[in-house]
Amino acid sequence: MSVVDRKETIVVGAGVGGCTAGLYAKRYGQDVLILDKAAPGGLAATAAHIANYPGFPEGISGLELAERVHQQARNHGTAIELVEVTGLEPHNDEWLLHTTGGDYVAIAIIIAAGARPRTLQVPGETELRGMGVSYCATCDGFFFRDETVAVIGGGDVALEEAVYLSELAAKVYVVHRRDELRAQSHLQQQAFALDNIEFIWDSVVTEIIGDQQVEGLLIQNKKTADQRRLDLDGVFITIGYVAATQWLGNIVELNDGFIVTDQYMRTNRPGIFAVGDIRSGSLRQIATAVGDGAIAAHSAYEYVNQRPEQ
Repeated sequence: MSVVDRKETIVVGAGVGGCTAGLYAKRYGQDVLILDKAAPGGLAATAAHIANYPGFPEGISGLELAERVHQQARNHGTAIELVEVTGLEPHNDEWLLHTTGGDYVAIAIIIAAGARPRTLQVPGETELRGMGVSYCATCDGFFFRDETVAVIGGGDVALEEAVYLSELAAKVYVVHRRDELRAQSHLQQQAFALDNIEFIWDSVVTEIIGDQQVEGLLIQNKKTADQRRLDLDGVFITIGYVAATQWLGNIVELNDGFIVTDQYMRTNRPGIFAVGDIRSGSLRQIATAVGDGAIAAHSAYEYVNQRPEQ
């Protein structure tokens, strides 16, 4: 085993929650490092406009907010390295991280690796990704100005995306597998009030049609089994998230793939903490990710400093 570096605390993930954890850990005087496989920012960086983060009454773009948090962590001396973490295992009362850039050792690990959108896994989805298939309306909605699109899903995110798209697209279909929505009532009322949003109930997508660009959907009614084609220009898939925990194996307790923590961000394994979207029960909001990061950094600091001298 060739260890590239050893730190008191290593944060996996450089999104807003991870950078906050790194910033706080550094302010506690810890020797800390953040690892991420891509440019810092996480899902927050994909939001075109964030209107509900305190301190920005006019709103702020997700990318700008993520860059500010990232720069603030760096300004406090937090190092960030771009490598992909591929595994985690115990190592002499500490933790060993396997990465594409070598192995790292830390006393405490804060996992802030986030989550990715869940896919439909139907024909045409993979082939047409980026050619009319999207998982982020605020990222790609402007491509469909005055066109016809569909949003797949019935939760808060689905309706938020549908309302946003209604300001750009000529027509927005919302395709939902049930006959009622799971979204909050105020979001439902907002969507129902818009003339260019149409709901298609009790239906699932069986295929995304198109050659070099999305041309339509095949949808099936779950009650009647009838299928029909829906002609449109783009489809936005909003059916939940998959936590980025595949690399963890059985190291920590998971709930449907998300990491189980207590109120102090502690997992069931001493020295491992989790923050943000990767946590079971997370609200998946930037504000809560920031709070998680601050709490996890404090918990990691206490864990490191309460250990007997090695």
